[in-house]
Amino acid sequence: MEYHWNWGVLFEPPYFGWLVDGTKWTLLVAATAWVLALAVGVTIGVARTLPWRPVRALGAAYVDLFRNVPLLIQLFLWYFVLPEVLPAEMGRFIKRDLPNPEFWTAAVGLGLFTAARVAEQVRAGIQAVGQGQGMAAAASGMTLAQSYRHVLLPLALRQILPPLTSDFLHVIKNSSLALTIGLLELTGQSRQIESNTFQGIEALTAATLVYVAITLVVTVAMRAVERRVAIPGQLARA
Repeated sequence: MEYHWNWGVLFEPPYFGWLVDGTKWTLLVAATAWVLALAVGVTIGVARTLPWRPVRALGAAYVDLFRNVPLLIQLFLWYFVLPEVLPAEMGRFIKRDLPNPEFWTAAVGLGLFTAARVAEQVRAGIQAVGQGQGMAAAASGMTLAQSYRHVLLPLALRQILPPLTSDFLHVIKNSSLALTIGLLELTGQSRQIESNTFQGIEALTAATLVYVAITLVVTVAMRAVERRVAIPGQLARA
């Protein structure tokens, strides 16, 4: 059967609006999840390098739990199971009263999943800085918290910017799984266009081009950040 191409359908109402709306939700989910992943990931990564064994064990348990369970299953657990096991009032709030529960579930689930990867990057970055820097900070009178804030973390975060860029790109692409819990982000809207027009190739091609454009912008921006914060003579330029 011959396929009838119709690229113009992408610019017709309401399909163009659907693509714009899907792009908006993709950006919102990815940005919210990335902020959460950075906050939790840096905290867990630092915890895994502290000189207290119970704290390191808790950090390792978090990483093992969230890194080894598929993201799709985690989203299902957050969306379908968590409201059922919480106290009734809290579960009802998540299911019925929380505005856009699909968005918040996708952002939190994706953020906590990515935080495990960020934590490992932060841990490796701090360990790569070396004990000498920490000992030098202690010798200059800094407390442990001050040595992390002013010496270890700034150096470690500079070194792990390239892998953090990859993790950010993974967040953007993984946001498409939000479709499975009902959020019509970019992939969901392209599938909806396919269902309504039977122009699946055009719809998925448009979604692909938007994903490529977003990831290219993020890549260029992160490389600019890498060049700006690079330490001459110590870290290689991006």
